[in-house]
This record gives sequence, structure tokens and C-alpha cells, in this order.
Amino acid sequence: MDYTDILSDNRAIVALVLVSLGFVVGYLSISAPMEPNSSSTPGQIVTAGEPQNGSNLSGESLQSPKSEYREEISRLSESEYEITQQNGTEPAFDNEFYDHKEPGIYVDVVSGEPLFSSKHKYDSGTGWPAFYKPLEPENIVTRRDEGPLGVRTEVASKDARSHLGHVFEDGPEDKTGLRYCINSAALEFIPAEDLKEEGYGQYTSMFKDNSSVNGDVR
Repeated sequence: MDYTDILSDNRAIVALVLVSLGFVVGYLSISAPMEPNSSSTPGQIVTAGEPQNGSNLSGESLQSPKSEYREEISRLSESEYEITQQNGTEPAFDNEFYDHKEPGIYVDVVSGEPLFSSKHKYDSGTGWPAFYKPLEPENIVTRRDEGPLGVRTEVASKDARSHLGHVFEDGPEDKTGLRYCINSAALEFIPAEDLKEEGYGQYTSMFKDNSSVNGDVR
């Protein structure tokens, strides 16, 4: 074996080692858990590994409802199940709440978590209910959603992990600049006059002045 053969063998060994190191580094970068971003703020659009308000979604699917909601999920209608459990999207302008103007709050259809208020609802012209901020930001989790329509930010309820819709950065500029585009079938509406009776009495003070029935954005 001459010097050229030895040099060629050494180069092959070096290349093999480098390739092996590349695989190891790649595996570690994929499998390593992502840490929550503690600097995220209410209403901020976040992606996987950067949970809103400290809610850790690392390695966890938004479509992983907690076991205590299995009974509630079994009672969902066909459309409610498709939307909340299968990431469905209802037709624009053909859903219950897109032009709904009654004062009250919107809760998760599965868990009853308070999610949005009519005080923050506005007409986006898209045909789906739109809110410029959540009623309770800590009850909302978001995740990067890569699909046929491009990269979007999925919105789900924190406890039940119900798929709600998506949030976009084209909302009212004089408010948050965000548009929470939500499926009606993922929501249950609680009228303002029924809040105390239904167990949401802490929100009654929001509706003492009903001068703005459909939120404070015209």
C-alpha cells in the first residue's frame, strides 16, 4: 500500500466520522425538549416551544384532551367534534356566531373554560367570529401550524385542548393588532344576564354598561 492509498483511506475514515457526528447532532436537536419562553405576554403570537403565558406545549399535541373530558367529548355534536377534535373549519358566513351581537362571554364547548367576550368581538368581514384579544389569556394556548394554507398559528383551549381556530396579525391596529379567528362550533355562548346563574358571576361587572353590545370596536 503506497502513500496515496493510506491518504485515501484516512480521508474516508474522516468523512465517515463527520457523517456520524452529523447524525448524532441532528438527532439531539430534534429529540431535545423545547423550553417554555417565560418572556411571552398575553395576546402575543407564539409558536411551538414558546407557549403563551408559560403554558408548556413542548412535545405535546394540541389535540390531546385531558382524560376528564372524555364524557363531554362523547356528547359533542358531529360538527362540534369535527371542529374541536379533528381540527376542522366551518363554512364562512354559515355558522352560529359570526354576526352574533348579544352581550356575554364565549366558553369552550367541551370544558367550559372562559375564552372570549363580546366586549372584544368585532366584525372582521371574514365570516367567522373574530376577537382582538382573549377574555382569559391563560386559557388559550397556541402553536405553529404548517399546512396547505402556509404557516399559521393554531389556537386551542388550555385544559380541553379543543381546536378553536387561528390567530392572525391583521386585527384592529388601535387595539392589539391581532385577530382571533374562531369556529363557532368550538364555543358555547353565555348571555350576560345568565353569567351568575351559570357559574361565571365574576364577569357580570363587564356588562353593567351595555352601550357597546358588540364589543368596543366599531
